Amino acid sequence: MGRRDRVAGAVIGSAAGDALGAPFEFGPAGVFAARFPDGVGTLCGGGGWDPGEATDDTQMAVLVGESLLERGGPDLPDMFGRFQRWAAGEPKDIGLQTEDVLTNGQPWDLAAGLHFQLNGRAAGNGSLMRATTSAVYFAHAGRRATMAAARRIAALTHGDRAAWEGTAVFHELVRVALAGDDPLAAVPGALAQVHPDHRARWATVLASDWHPGLATEFNGAVWPCLGTALWALRTTDTFERALACAVDAGGDTDTVAAVTGGLAGAVYGIGAVPDRWTETLHVPLPGYGDRRLTAADLHALATRLDAEGPRVA
Repeated sequence: MGRRDRVAGAVIGSAAGDALGAPFEFGPAGVFAARFPDGVGTLCGGGGWDPGEATDDTQMAVLVGESLLERGGPDLPDMFGRFQRWAAGEPKDIGLQTEDVLTNGQPWDLAAGLHFQLNGRAAGNGSLMRATTSAVYFAHAGRRATMAAARRIAALTHGDRAAWEGTAVFHELVRVALAGDDPLAAVPGALAQVHPDHRARWATVLASDWHPGLATEFNGAVWPCLGTALWALRTTDTFERALACAVDAGGDTDTVAAVTGGLAGAVYGIGAVPDRWTETLHVPLPGYGDRRLTAADLHALATRLDAEGPRVA
């Protein structure tokens, strides 16, 4: 399997996970297995989502990727502006924190920080959910550069450094997987780059013996979200089983499965993403007219992100 297969697998796999998990959001553990006892899951729709429809997770990931490509790198005011246009388009789903940051009237470089100061809590998984496209774009730049970029992009909507560090770890694990190496084996190296104030807590949820039953927060928080994605990858042996495992954890199923899909897609490649998922997969973009990306569009986006991203000097 070549790098192109892994790159496409990451971006499309994340979107497929998002659409797979959307109908089960806020459901209990085991809900996926109950719906698909034979283990053959479909992008079934439900809960306000059409079959194959991706949510805000993938919609924002597309906006991140297109900004990086069109601006030739991380133009943060441009990215924030795209997020604002999308939020004004009344998407079906948008995180409460993200919505407040994008609509509170503050400038791009102050909005998230002010939200954090006022609320004291901003470690949701909203910056993690959209990170696969940026992880692909910065993967050739090396560990320090990709983790630094992840933090900067995360900070647009999340003022809590815990969210920055989790997104940075995800960027690094995707980088390793795209190179054909084991992302689980790369966890210690990624943790060594995490800010010291946050390293211990991240080490706990990324440990090889952690599982969702040990979570101390709802998996809408960044720590158990990424921890559950690694657990799903670690305890299964195929792309499809990893995503089924992620959805079956319950809770914030679309985002947990989107994060899992990004990692598992980078590991197993696009050939492991079932055709019955990619055939119906689509990504509407509220605020952008009638734009609707298909799996083929996501494949093209992934290829460009990999080709045009920065390289190690």
